[in-house]
Amino acid sequence: MNAPPSKRVIPVILCGGAGTRLWPLSRAASPKQMLDLTGGGSMLALTAERVADRALFAAPVVVAGADQAAAIEAQVPGLGALILEPAPRNTAPAIALAALAADADDVLLVLPSDHLIADVEGVGDAVRRALPLARDGWIVTFGMKAERAETGYGYIERGAALADGVFAAVRFVEKPDAATAQAFVAGGRHDWNAGIFLMRAGTYLEALEAHAPRIFEAVTKGAFTDSPAQSIDYAVMEKAERVAVVPAAIGWSDIGSFEALHLVSEKDGDGNVVAGPGLAIGAHGCLIRSDGPMVAAIGVEDLVIVATKDAVLVVPRAESQRVKEAVEALKARGLDALL
Repeated sequence: MNAPPSKRVIPVILCGGAGTRLWPLSRAASPKQMLDLTGGGSMLALTAERVADRALFAAPVVVAGADQAAAIEAQVPGLGALILEPAPRNTAPAIALAALAADADDVLLVLPSDHLIADVEGVGDAVRRALPLARDGWIVTFGMKAERAETGYGYIERGAALADGVFAAVRFVEKPDAATAQAFVAGGRHDWNAGIFLMRAGTYLEALEAHAPRIFEAVTKGAFTDSPAQSIDYAVMEKAERVAVVPAAIGWSDIGSFEALHLVSEKDGDGNVVAGPGLAIGAHGCLIRSDGPMVAAIGVEDLVIVATKDAVLVVPRAESQRVKEAVEALKARGLDALL
């Protein structure tokens, strides 16, 4: 049975990230969420497709910067609303804009716009498990199965069971060291924090007022640019009392680095990923991507080689998180035209 329109979950897609760790593909004018990284469409379009079941979800709301408005409208057919941020202020204020635009009892599903999820049906199943608690005033987050000791992700520790497949969230741990991450995976009580949340609009605003009053005041008084720039994790999730987690094994990746992109991409027999004009000759474990010039990689291993019309990146795959250092160096040299 289809839920009445007023009872359907409202997807809120956050579209303000820059994706600097995927430079030179991701730029200010074409950020990560607008790119087709896997061959299936842009990350934003794939996110919208995940909430296309109108029996469960209302038309999506997208929160983004004004410079992306035209691209968003082109990529998300059937858009419910587009909320434009006056300036980037991280996720806590952005979600507040969506919550203020909804009724207090509306349930919001907050989604990053630039993540990959293989099991679309699993998203709906997880949301249905979480809905009773969200409607009862809990803030529910979704924990992705920790498949390896990843130090680039945040983790959520599960506590006591609250319902079938739903647990109290004991604590959030941001980007642990390798030994701690390994212990988390071995212990089996920690999930990756995917930044996906389900909650009533009123519940979120009440939590924001209690735990981040400066953000609440700035957003509710229409002074958005006066708001501190804080993530929802820091502003609310680490402080709120009624926080639950739904573990979900749905093939999630934030594709937050070229290493992650290599991991989820189709590979040849030597473990290479080649997109665009490229050759891998005696190469192993490489990611080669070109938007124009032919790239030939010969006898090399575990490299990321990315070529665009105005920039070339070469970095060991295992150190691809360091791409942000190149972005910082370009900024320091005043080469903003390359960003």
